[in-house]
Amino acid sequence: MIRTVETTWATIQAHNPDVPPVFVTIGEGGNTLGHFWANRWKHRTDDQRVHELFLGGEGLERGGSDTLGTLLHEAAHGIANHREIKDTSRQGRYHNTRFKALAEEIGIHVEHSKSLGWSTTTLPDHTAKKYAQQIDDLDAAITHYRQASLLFRLGKETKKVPALVCGCGRKIRASKKSQDFGPIMCGVCREEFTEEDL
Repeated sequence: MIRTVETTWATIQAHNPDVPPVFVTIGEGGNTLGHFWANRWKHRTDDQRVHELFLGGEGLERGGSDTLGTLLHEAAHGIANHREIKDTSRQGRYHNTRFKALAEEIGIHVEHSKSLGWSTTTLPDHTAKKYAQQIDDLDAAITHYRQASLLFRLGKETKKVPALVCGCGRKIRASKKSQDFGPIMCGVCREEFTEEDL
C-alpha cells in the first residue's frame, strides 16, 4: 500500500512540479483522512528534513478514487508550503480561499463549510480520467482498511461537570473528586459552593 501511495504521489509531482517529496505514513486517523506535515521527518545521518504525508487508515475504506482525492488535497497543502502560502488557520483546520485556489489548480473540487472552510474534497471527472491508472492501482492496493475504534464510532462519552454556586452568586466548576475532598468555600461571601439547581 505504501509503495502504491508513493508511486501515486510521484505521478502527482510529475503533473505539479511544486508538490514536494514526502515520507508516507498510514495509521489511525479517526475522521482525519489525511494530513501534510511540513518537515516532520529528519534523516538519520544528516540534517535533511522531509515532509510527512499521513493517510488515515479508516479513510481507505472509501476506495481508490476518494483516496486519490485525499492525496491531491494534501498535495495542495504541499504546494502551499513550497510557495510559502498560508493556506490554513486554526491549527491547520480552517482552509482559506488561498487553499481553494491551490485545490482547483491541482484538479480537485472543494466545498465550503463554516467550521473547516474550503476543505470538503471531491474528485471531478476530468481529474479522475487524468489519474485513472493511479485510481486502479490504489483500488488494487487497498486490501484492508482500519476499522474505526468503538469510542470513535459511538462518540466519546463526556462527563459534564456541573456548576457550583455560592451565596453571592459566583460560579465555579470542580470535579466530583475535588468536591468529595471537602467543602469549597467562597473567598468573598465565605459560603460553601454547592451544586447549582437548574
